[in-house]
Amino acid sequence: MKALLKRLVPARLRERLRLEALRGDAVHCPVCGQGAIAFLPAGTPPRPHARCAFCGSLERTRAIWRLLQQRGLLKSGQRILHIAPEGSLHTRLLAHAQAHGTDYVFGDKFEPGYDHPAGTVELDVTALELPDAAFDLVLCVHVLEHVTADRQALRELHRVLKPGGTALLVVPFDPARAQTFEDPTVTDPQERLRLFGQFDHVRIYGRDYPDRLREAGFTVEEVDPCAGLGPEEVFRLGLKRGEVLHVVGKG
Repeated sequence: MKALLKRLVPARLRERLRLEALRGDAVHCPVCGQGAIAFLPAGTPPRPHARCAFCGSLERTRAIWRLLQQRGLLKSGQRILHIAPEGSLHTRLLAHAQAHGTDYVFGDKFEPGYDHPAGTVELDVTALELPDAAFDLVLCVHVLEHVTADRQALRELHRVLKPGGTALLVVPFDPARAQTFEDPTVTDPQERLRLFGQFDHVRIYGRDYPDRLREAGFTVEEVDPCAGLGPEEVFRLGLKRGEVLHVVGKG
């Protein structure tokens, strides 16, 4: 029966029907504004209640979008740099840029096997070919754990941020670790998976991550995106207890 449906019903219509079946009011995605009966699993191994069926946002991207909105960090005429843009945030920021005259620069260091939004330019976060003090807002989310020379990357991000600007430099963060765990001699993908939790990660950040940020010249604020929310609202918004957003500034 399933094979017959695939032959008879076009893929686009099947996807539309699937999304219609997921609409509801049990959860609400802050990024795309859609309500659904549930968030979908995501990741390996799969995390339940993680991905928005409509825009693809994850727990951290929903937390980041709420923070950008709550703090009024998206303004007309500003310049935004987005490293390795996540699809759901990229879509909203691109719409914001078009509506408010924002200069939105987004790029990535291209790697095989990864999708990149149309128009993305190739950027090496350790050697940004961008002017000093050029951006009001910088987003670099779950990137630094892939970068061997992360201290150099942090210096570059500090260089391109304007004085008084804000950057969200969010990494996978293990609060149980006092020290960041890394070993640059480990290059085998399977060994990296075993040690760092993903085949292309090169470290697991610990509680000393803010010290690295300060070494690069940033002021640091650690934000709990679930602070002030009850369990029902955390569930409804698809946020994750224990997530930490590192919001940094440049004096």
